[in-house]
This record gives sequence, C-alpha cells and structure tokens, in this order.
Amino acid sequence: MSAPTVTELGRDRFSLDLGFRNTEGLIASFLLPGPEGWTIIETGPTSCLPRLEAAVLRAGVDPREVARIFVTHIHLDHAGALGAAAERFPSAELFAHRLGVPHLVDPTRLAASARRAWGSASDELWGAITPVPPVRLGPLDGGESFELTNGTLEVLPTPGHARHHIAFLDTGLSAVFTGDAAGVRLSDGRRARPAVPPPDLDLEQLFESLDRIASVEPKRLFRTHFGGSDDPVADLAGYRRAIEEWRDVALGAARVDPSIEYVTRALREHEEAVARAEGHAPASDDRGALVSGYELAAQGLVRYFRVRGLLPE
Repeated sequence: MSAPTVTELGRDRFSLDLGFRNTEGLIASFLLPGPEGWTIIETGPTSCLPRLEAAVLRAGVDPREVARIFVTHIHLDHAGALGAAAERFPSAELFAHRLGVPHLVDPTRLAASARRAWGSASDELWGAITPVPPVRLGPLDGGESFELTNGTLEVLPTPGHARHHIAFLDTGLSAVFTGDAAGVRLSDGRRARPAVPPPDLDLEQLFESLDRIASVEPKRLFRTHFGGSDDPVADLAGYRRAIEEWRDVALGAARVDPSIEYVTRALREHEEAVARAEGHAPASDDRGALVSGYELAAQGLVRYFRVRGLLPE
C-alpha cells in the first residue's frame, strides 16, 4: 500500500484520500482538531479502513486521539467502515443520522443490498460490513453543534440524496462538508455529477438541502467525492441546474422506454453532448462511474418518477 495523500485545508484541518479502488481522488475523509481530541468525517468502506488509519497517522495523529467520528449518511462508500472503525479508533464516539442508526447497529439489510447490487465483487469492493456498537453510536437530527479548535461543527439536515443525509459546517473554515448532498465532482470533472440513487431519492428535499447549504454562506465546499470548491454560490447553482437537466432527460426517456438501460443511455448521451457543446471531448474513461454511475442515477430517477406518479408502476 502506497502512502496515502494527506492535504492540509487550513487551521490544522486535513483531507485524507482513501485510495478507493486503488485510485486517488475518489473518496475523502476529513480530519479536524478539537479541544478534547480529533474529529473524523466519513470513514469510507471497510476496504479503505487501513488507508484511513494510515492517513490519520501520516497527519501526525494517534488513532487513540480521535474523539468523534461522523458520517454524512449510511451508504457504504461513506459509512461502511464505521463498525470496524470502532475498534481502530477506540476512544471515538460515533455519530450518524437517527434514521440510519438501526441499519448501522444491524447492517443485515445493508450487506444484503450490497450483495444484490455487486454480487461476488461486494466483499472486495466494500470489505466486511460489521455492526456498530450501539453504546458508542449517537443519533443526530440536524441542529447539533460540537466544539472544534477555532470553531464549531454544526450539523445540517440535508435529505434528498437519502433520508438519512446530513452535512457539516465547520465555522472555523467557513466550509461545508457536503457528503453527497452537492453531488460528485472529481478532479477531471467539468461540473458536478448528480448523485441521485435509489431507494429514497427525493428531488424536492434535495433542492431544499442545497438552499440550506447556501443559507449558511460558506466560503468553501468539500465533497467526499472529491475535493474543494472556492465558489459555493456558483457551484450549488450549477449543481441544481445539472439535476434539473438529468431529471428532464430521464423523464423524457422513461416515457418512451422505462427500462434502466434506455434511461442510462439517455443520461450518458446527454452529458456527452453537453461536453461537446462546451468544447470538450467526452472522456474516454468515466472515473465518475466508480462512485456514481449513470445506471445508478437511472435507477434512482425512474423509481422517483414512479413514486411521484409521473410513470406507471
């Protein structure tokens, strides 16, 4: 295992590259200082836990000094390692949205869902999904505040991508750690890609969450997938437009043919056409698909349309 990339964000805050799928720039965790110990935001999947621990050490922090671990939501690329992390970070209190807590304490359904989606590749991709000790796990609803060095960590309710999604405002950096609430934007991406998966996608709530993030007037955004933005106003507005485009393209396609294959192709062709219109050749390899593919978006949007009565069941 190569040494993980650790990037200082300012004020002794760090971004930790988890090297998901042996690839840099896909999943980040964040390390923040506090008067009672360090805070981690996002564990990533268990397959990345050794790199998370190595990155913490490379940042100069003993794992026993980690006092809190937060996850933005319980999808495996963000929280799959939370149960295993309880042992690696023995002093840490663990936190997730209240609606996600039962699935972290008993991850049977999470594991079954991963197995259905990924089959035999699930173990290598995500690693073991172990229960989170309930005595270590605190529920969050949004509105909570935790002390940091030179600031506080404010919990923002940001449903839409999932019912159990939260984001975090670090007042010391004036930055929001968005999880998937502001989509996916990798280093080679022109714009943020909609993160609109099943099973409980809610676009109305997602748009309200974007407004909530904008309302705290952050100076920076940090996405789990991946990295920072120094123009949150334009970034969030652009992401909303991208979602609206994908919604309209997917609905038009689904009314012709509601198969996931057809809607997936329509979304991919739309994004390639946007790239060409902006003077860019479509990427020969789709790194974004490693964390948020067109097929997953098609599944989420078609299900959303059916729940909303926009398509027949």
